[in-house]
Amino acid sequence: MRLRWVGAVLLSAAAYYVYLPLPSGVSEPWKLMLLDALFRSFIRASHVAHSLGACHRVHLLNRAITWVEATDARSSPTVHVTDTTLGGVPTRVFHPVGGAELKRGVIYFHGGGWALCSGRMRSYDLISRRMAEDLDAVIMSVDYRLAPEAVFPDQYHDALAASRTFLSAEVLRRYGIDPERLCVSGDSAGGNLAAAVVQELTSDPTQTVNFKLQALIYPVLQALDFLTPSYQQNQDVPILYRPLMVQFWLEYLGADSSLEPFLLANNHSSLDQPAISAATRSKLNWTALLPAERRKNFQPVVRERGLGGLLGKVPGLTDVRAAPLLAEQDVLRRTPKAYVMTCEFDVLRDDGLMYVRRLRDAGVAVTSDHYEDGFHGCMAFAVPPMMSSVGGRSLNNYIRWLDQNL
Repeated sequence: MRLRWVGAVLLSAAAYYVYLPLPSGVSEPWKLMLLDALFRSFIRASHVAHSLGACHRVHLLNRAITWVEATDARSSPTVHVTDTTLGGVPTRVFHPVGGAELKRGVIYFHGGGWALCSGRMRSYDLISRRMAEDLDAVIMSVDYRLAPEAVFPDQYHDALAASRTFLSAEVLRRYGIDPERLCVSGDSAGGNLAAAVVQELTSDPTQTVNFKLQALIYPVLQALDFLTPSYQQNQDVPILYRPLMVQFWLEYLGADSSLEPFLLANNHSSLDQPAISAATRSKLNWTALLPAERRKNFQPVVRERGLGGLLGKVPGLTDVRAAPLLAEQDVLRRTPKAYVMTCEFDVLRDDGLMYVRRLRDAGVAVTSDHYEDGFHGCMAFAVPPMMSSVGGRSLNNYIRWLDQNL
């Protein structure tokens, strides 16, 4: 009897820890709760280790993710997989066996807040294999350097170096890739890098081969407004909570973590910040850029006065290489046909939707693929063991778009 009581108490405690109130529209909420409970456990352990001086919190968290997810480069009868470098940056290459003599090519940047994850993770590995098989395409999944050792613009420079090499005649010839059928893609922080890289390369007159497509999966594109409607609506929705996204930005930009409350309150983009012009503010003015159904009843939060000199301490906040949403219209106009995936229950939803609007205003053809039951990172739920309906749909539609347009 005593063991039953103990078991009941432990089971209740576990259920209490796992359970998290979620919006009613989220796809298969219990799967998201279970993943979030695991992620929260790793985060709390990493914070304890950091406070004790054992290691940086990002290191422990990344080691845990790597221990769970890392996989070797294993070829199959349909896809040849190798680990190599691309412009000096570690890269996993997925080359389909047989098929067309000249293949389509996709360079992919993984997510993880510029600090976590790897293209060698099982979920990214499986997605890349699926893309290689279904598209008969060479997929190159890039492992750029990570924070805290690397900070902006290191990750950007890695992505740019890998992309330039991917587009080179030598690499295209070596892997049998059609120079007319190339795409740059990425999710979350990787979507940020993909957008920044394509802006740079399509603006470079010396670049003789360029991307035909850009495909951005729930990308993070700006750091001046952490109180957009999606940040307000989804601030407590896993797995990307609003404070966590701010922490990722501070790590990426090499800034002091003590600035977190100022960014959460939008003090860094207050009206008395001379470095933010009216033209810059217009590029992320969600009251004009978002459709009414996304604005809902939320109101802009713009501070009259903020922390003086903050942008001088963190200049990357307004650097277009870190925040591609701030690009000029003529830069956007040169970028290729785009696909942008967004999810309703994601703090980054409005980043993606504002970028869709700005690209369209610049004359770029854009497919906006929005998931009303989606959440940040949902495409990783397209593979075992946490497969979900929205994960499968999002991956299928992403690959279908590539197949139809690349």
